[in-house]
Amino acid sequence: MFLPVTGHEERDADGRRAGRRSTVLKIAGLTLAAALVAGVGTAGWAYWRLNDNIKSVDIDNALGDNRPAKAVTTPSPSGSASASPLPTEAVNILVLGSDSRSGKENQELGGGDSSGARSDTAMVVHIDAGRTSATVVSIPRDTLVTRPSCPLSDGGSTATAYGVMFNTAYSLGGPVCAVKTVESITNVRMDHYIEVDFSGFAKLVNALGGVTVTTDEDIDDDDSHLHLEAGTHHLNGRQALALARTRHGIGDGSDLGRIGLQQKLVTALLEQISSTDLLTSPTQLYEVADAVTGSLTTDTGLDSLGELMELGQSLKGLSAGGLTTVMMPVVTAPSDPNRVIAKEPAARELWESLK
Repeated sequence: MFLPVTGHEERDADGRRAGRRSTVLKIAGLTLAAALVAGVGTAGWAYWRLNDNIKSVDIDNALGDNRPAKAVTTPSPSGSASASPLPTEAVNILVLGSDSRSGKENQELGGGDSSGARSDTAMVVHIDAGRTSATVVSIPRDTLVTRPSCPLSDGGSTATAYGVMFNTAYSLGGPVCAVKTVESITNVRMDHYIEVDFSGFAKLVNALGGVTVTTDEDIDDDDSHLHLEAGTHHLNGRQALALARTRHGIGDGSDLGRIGLQQKLVTALLEQISSTDLLTSPTQLYEVADAVTGSLTTDTGLDSLGELMELGQSLKGLSAGGLTTVMMPVVTAPSDPNRVIAKEPAARELWESLK
């Protein structure tokens, strides 16, 4: 739930492109495991613990071949391949933030008493061939879509549904249905899946010593239990999570307003990671890595430290300013002023550009 985006390239207070975030994201997010291994040296038990933290779902096996085609890869020029080459082909990753309501920790953080979960934030992360630039597309959870029939773990399947909220795909059929729904509405193959849950996000913020965020307006939201005056605040994990969930206390109370708040939070969080020298504190480094891996659910292609490290290392050429953030073009749904639908042909053209 903590990588929201807006419909334009981000800039800092001086008008400069905030491309530094891409570099921070590479180092602090995807290659954190590699740094941990270097930091703990021979502490194999730590590697095992962190590797064992990661949960996975076999999405490829569940969905079979009835999916959009994989992107065509270009072979490396003759003689340029190394003994263990890092991947360079384009890749699409569906990233979800889950509003999990199961487990004591998630319930204490506002997940409620019922079982199950919702996809609170959804992004398609497209990394271009060569892996020197990337585009992140946010899909508002209140978007009305056609949800395709999805396979269930018991061997059955869900029924096709028309004009339902996008985030019902996850709550009804989990990661498999979320991926199938995204592929259905975008016609873009999702090569990987990454999910981060409630409690893991809060633990990450606490492990980093909190995060400093500046809000432009007062926030008074009883639903998320967050009450802040406009200004700069240093938030702990619980407060940061409340900020990420807030929607009724700001703007028009829509999901689109919450995306703006989440963007502020992720920018501040990545800056906090960037300014924290984790390698000088093995204890804090382990706490951060444990929080990250403990909050992850991935597809089976990213369910080990080795695979996550390889992905992170393949992004080392992603230049400052190489990250573009957009939101899927939407308009108010004719059937419900509180919902949105994809704006065509702009949405279709956006997805086509990512193939």
